[in-house]
Amino acid sequence: MDELDLLKKDWNKGNNNYPKLSYNDIYKMILKKSSSIVKWIFIISLLEFGFWLSISFAFKGSVYANKIDELNINHILIPITVISYAVLIYFFYLFYKNYKNISTTDSSKTLMENILKTRRTVKQYVIFNLASLFIGAFIGVFYNFNHNPEFSSQLELASANGEVFKFYAVIFMVTLVVIGIVIGVLLLFYWLIYGILLKRLNHNYKELKKLES
Repeated sequence: MDELDLLKKDWNKGNNNYPKLSYNDIYKMILKKSSSIVKWIFIISLLEFGFWLSISFAFKGSVYANKIDELNINHILIPITVISYAVLIYFFYLFYKNYKNISTTDSSKTLMENILKTRRTVKQYVIFNLASLFIGAFIGVFYNFNHNPEFSSQLELASANGEVFKFYAVIFMVTLVVIGIVIGVLLLFYWLIYGILLKRLNHNYKELKKLES
């Protein structure tokens, strides 16, 4: 139970140990909490971006990176990377804008609207990241099939043995399992971090609705 919940119990009660809380007192507390939550959403999104960026730099020059270079798909990777970064920067702008809007809100109705807007932005951000991972993985598999000599030789061997369908089925299933595991880990991360923050933000939204009723 947080500070607001504890103080609410004594709102307008005859308990001399606690001051009576007015509408404005509770509103200011909700505003402060909401502003702090949205600020952390903005900070965590930047830290997450920095983490993945550092991972990508760490893979530079690795065996995996060299294999990707051998596929000669920079004409695909570079535009996708630029678009992804542009969309992420736009999301960071929205997170910062939501934080500033909530911090300067002067009415409960506007605060409620900004809370809903922030929740929607976070959900769109998570969906974009997961969709980008899913699409990127299948693009990688597709280009491996068409440009990787190892895949070509394995496909020829499977074709000679009459096991083409089995070969494609195994590749497809392995790809789905790997993507499923990665997405599952990311979903767990998003649930633990953004999910908890959104839950607290939703709690504040419900408190505002009670104040307005």
